[in-house]
Amino acid sequence: MRFNSSMASTSPSVVWPVVHEERRALIHDLESLQPFQWQTPSLCAGWDIHDVLAHMVDSAKTTRTGFMRRMIAARMDFDHDNAVGVEREKTREPEMTLRRFRGVLSRTSGPPAGLATRLVEAFLHGEDIRRPLGIHRNYPAPHVATALGYQLRTTTKMGGGKEIAAGWRLVATDTAFDHGSGPAVEGPAIALLLAVSGRPVAETELNGPGAPVFLQRSAQ
Repeated sequence: MRFNSSMASTSPSVVWPVVHEERRALIHDLESLQPFQWQTPSLCAGWDIHDVLAHMVDSAKTTRTGFMRRMIAARMDFDHDNAVGVEREKTREPEMTLRRFRGVLSRTSGPPAGLATRLVEAFLHGEDIRRPLGIHRNYPAPHVATALGYQLRTTTKMGGGKEIAAGWRLVATDTAFDHGSGPAVEGPAIALLLAVSGRPVAETELNGPGAPVFLQRSAQ
């Protein structure tokens, strides 16, 4: 396993400004949506665009102590806790939910996990929303690589992609990132992040001798 030392820092002074900028950019992209677009299925199975935004509001409001109380109430079922959070923050009018998201833009709270998880959420859910809507964003590749590195150290049971990436060498083409060994899979850091996180990625986004089989397996 290899991680390039040039990946961005995970210190609070680095991570939170990036997260806040991603929230700000997402707000800008969502402000012009038509009512029907909020019902577009996202890349998160079973959730539409509105659901994902409600989840992001809920996650931004989560505190370490609050998270533990919630998990006890959910009997340690992450999926159930997420569903409860979406129901709590999703309003009848998407504009109201977007207003709630504006209200948490500058928050620096989150579940009791490494700060890299805040980058994972910002980039991954940003694409969960944007891709189905046909919206493109140029993400900061070094910070995406930090999120990718975290996902590759995290098991799929915890929402990561460690097992998906096993047996492949993942190489980012837009920043210095090189992980693992095996047939090479090359592409933008954001495409690699999506793939190891179980999201669909177009065949044209990833190249290298290992790409065809990797794409098949990551989609399973």
